[in-house]
Amino acid sequence: MMDDRQRERAALGVHLSVSGQRGRILEDGFSEHGYVLDIGGAEQSHVDAADATVVFYEYLRRIANVLDVLAPSREPVTALHLGAGALTLARYVQATRPGSSQVAVDYEPQLMGFVTEVLPLPAGTRCEFVVADARAVLPEIPALFGAHAASDGGVFRGIDAIILDIFTGMDAPAHLANAGYYAELRELLSARGVLAVNVGDDAGLPFFQGQARALLDTFEHVWCLCDSSMLSGEHEGNLVLIATARELDEDTADALFARGPHPAEVLGTEELRDFLGYLAEQ
Repeated sequence: MMDDRQRERAALGVHLSVSGQRGRILEDGFSEHGYVLDIGGAEQSHVDAADATVVFYEYLRRIANVLDVLAPSREPVTALHLGAGALTLARYVQATRPGSSQVAVDYEPQLMGFVTEVLPLPAGTRCEFVVADARAVLPEIPALFGAHAASDGGVFRGIDAIILDIFTGMDAPAHLANAGYYAELRELLSARGVLAVNVGDDAGLPFFQGQARALLDTFEHVWCLCDSSMLSGEHEGNLVLIATARELDEDTADALFARGPHPAEVLGTEELRDFLGYLAEQ
């Protein structure tokens, strides 16, 4: 829970020098321990300060479900967060897979320090914070994870989960929204690794279509997780693309569907191709 100093700091907020906006952490207004990161008047992230396994935003819950099936229960993983927000999923990884090694990258120099001052990470979290562009930083990533691996008597063997949560439609940075960038991310993945890309888009899903095709050009398999209403193509909203070397088998698809949030849709690679064909005809 927040003490008086943290409440005062949260209300005062922080000036974010890159965007020029003010970041604040506010009570969510509907739960006892929930807080939202507000940047420039827009909610960016939600954190349950009492229980890091509670993931409120539906698209983040879908990514968390993928993290759940990535490896045996409670087994530590390596995770790279590109776009930090309030570090919701970094908290989730530590709560569900203690001892995991993580790196969080954000381009706002003041953001991660402010967030962790007001809402500290769970005890024992091993998460390096890096202020950088999400593409320019990639050459540094193996060394950051390698330091953790070396301390555990091992070597860097790739990243189990890369979460890219930066895109907001056609205004997304062009250097991050292309097959070349996805190929660079693929080179960082472990043998079991997944790249999770959150795509927020307008009705018609023009940006989603481009990103899905870029991922399909780069990876052997791409899945799509979303609210079933998004398959009409008529609504704005979020869809999650999961790029991996692994085919979506029936057991995994069933597990992801069962975890929701509902109404849920889970598309394998060929189903995603069919969906893109449908959207192209609209």
